[in-house]
Amino acid sequence: MMTVLNCVASEHNLWLVLLAALMCVSGSTVTLGLFHRVPATLGGQRFGWLFLTAVAAGSSIWATHFIAMLGYEPQAPVTFDPVLTVVSLLIAMGGALAGFGLAALPRRFAPAIGGAAVGLAISAMHYTGMFAYRVEGVVDWDQRFVFASIALAALLGAAALHVLFRASRFARYQASGLLVLAIVSLHFTAMAAFRVTPMGDSFGTDTAAMQALALSIAIVALIIVGAGLSSYVIDSQQRSDSYEQLRHMALFDSLTGLPNRASFNAYLAQEVERAEKAGFEVAVICLDLDRFKEINDTRGHGAGDEVLREHALRMRSTLTDGEYAARLGGDEFAAVKRFRETSDLFDFVDRLGKQFERPVLLGDGDAACGASLGVAIYPSDADGVETLISNADLAMYHAKSNPGERVCFYDLEMGRAVRSMRSLAEDLRHAIEQGALAVHYQVQVSLHDGRVRGYEALVRWSHPERGNIPPSEFIPLAEENGLILPLGEWVLRRACQDAATWDEAYRVAVNLSAVQLGDLGLPRMVADILRETGLPPARLELELTETALAKEKARSLHLLRQIKDMGVSIALDDFGTGYSSLETLRTFPFDKIKLDRAFVSDLESDMQAMAVVRAVLALGKSLGIPVLAEGIENTQQRSMLQREGCDEAQGFLLGRPSSLAELVGGSATPYASPFRLSPVSPEAASESQPRAA
Repeated sequence: MMTVLNCVASEHNLWLVLLAALMCVSGSTVTLGLFHRVPATLGGQRFGWLFLTAVAAGSSIWATHFIAMLGYEPQAPVTFDPVLTVVSLLIAMGGALAGFGLAALPRRFAPAIGGAAVGLAISAMHYTGMFAYRVEGVVDWDQRFVFASIALAALLGAAALHVLFRASRFARYQASGLLVLAIVSLHFTAMAAFRVTPMGDSFGTDTAAMQALALSIAIVALIIVGAGLSSYVIDSQQRSDSYEQLRHMALFDSLTGLPNRASFNAYLAQEVERAEKAGFEVAVICLDLDRFKEINDTRGHGAGDEVLREHALRMRSTLTDGEYAARLGGDEFAAVKRFRETSDLFDFVDRLGKQFERPVLLGDGDAACGASLGVAIYPSDADGVETLISNADLAMYHAKSNPGERVCFYDLEMGRAVRSMRSLAEDLRHAIEQGALAVHYQVQVSLHDGRVRGYEALVRWSHPERGNIPPSEFIPLAEENGLILPLGEWVLRRACQDAATWDEAYRVAVNLSAVQLGDLGLPRMVADILRETGLPPARLELELTETALAKEKARSLHLLRQIKDMGVSIALDDFGTGYSSLETLRTFPFDKIKLDRAFVSDLESDMQAMAVVRAVLALGKSLGIPVLAEGIENTQQRSMLQREGCDEAQGFLLGRPSSLAELVGGSATPYASPFRLSPVSPEAASESQPRAA
């Protein structure tokens, strides 16, 4: 050891030794940084990083060696064989490529074996370089130091790459130190083995020229190593950017830029933990847009996305310290409010609600959604994060089920009621999927000749535990839970299937919801069902309300024209209770007008109701559209409508809704009446449809 240190101190130019050390340290650090990329890549990218590693390692090792060699002062003229000098550089790079390639293999001892191969490559480079070192004098080698230098390089190289992949934050620095030690120990131990006896009449080497050459080699090597470092830095930046992008994607909603559900849950957990220590309260506000599905169905998903983005922007703009907002998915948002005074919470909820009340400007007009808000407070309403979110969601659901309550605060009774409705909605979903609903039929009769004209299909649900659930309860439930489209399709298919089995060619009337009218696939669905069931299009009548038409009139009328072109009849239901009735009738040639039961029920006592009925009947006659009166419950109503010239009627007097089995089995008559209509002539009878069996 003393021999090696004496060699360094007395036989080398220390400035060049320091330059070599700088080259060695920087080169080793960059080399291992580049090599660290290799195991995580595949294919061409893997070889690219391996090649850069080999170039950085070979050039830095070679430069370290030759700078240190130029710093060696043998007191005799020195020259270098150019061929062997270049060969030594190629050996350094090729040996490093092979060694690091071995170290990157997925084997237990591969790093150590590869590191030993790198150490041997350093040794091969060094001694090839020594053969290129031509000095005018007698050269002697101490074999002990030669073998020691090779062993040190192999062992320290193996240790360097073995340490590199340990699970330690300092592993790379330790590995770099060991690789530097491998290069330095090899060189100076090998130089201790090298002895030169100058020729008696020889002159020394030009020191200035040697120093200039050493500096040039260092600069070139540093440029090469710097290129490798630049690649490493660029890749690290790209990785950092990619990681940040992935992190943003994982924690933020891509459409609105608001935090997503994962971020919301983490933030809320942190706030609840802080609340326990600091003594403040935390409120969760769940928000759901009221008419968002209508916008999506009638104006397209692009419009829906724009509405979500605008509302998210408004939510973000209204936040202050201690307030947080996120998008949980779909049209569901949530907010968190840290507060000590209840008035602060009320102010925040009011600000949020007002943001959703303002309409959103779209390309084809405004879209006003509104929102239902549910609020739950920690710790009074829940003892944990999950329960807090669930209770706020229940309160929001309760607000959504009660249009008069825009904001609802959670309480225990509400929780039970909302859970019951949610359970019922899930049961409805299963009932639709399993075909567990039923379709009943109510007769429609001509008031001119008493003949049956058709039947209206009415969906019924008998719950296995709760009994019969009225349509007034489960139809809104279906609309609120996105079940109205599958429910409407199921009813239409069942009604067409049943009607196709009737012996008589009666028509069947089926109601359409506003959501169905906003579905661009409605005409195709109707055509497919008619084809599947074999029901002639002329026997199907679709009923819709003015309210359903008014929401997106142009698109709805376009869809209805496609359906009418198939031969299907279109009836305007609940006429007189909506708005723009005359404009609707003028715009679209309906096949029937259904007079709402509200006018029929007041015929006997309300002169205004009678005036409306007469006006509607006159309007129907002038437009050539037959009128059907709903809700006939007594003979007086029937007689009055018959005298006024009403075309058709339906109601409990004529027949209650009955199952198909009851109609076919005869337990329910086509219509029940305490009196019979006057007989009609054979000619009229031949023109009318046959009576039901």
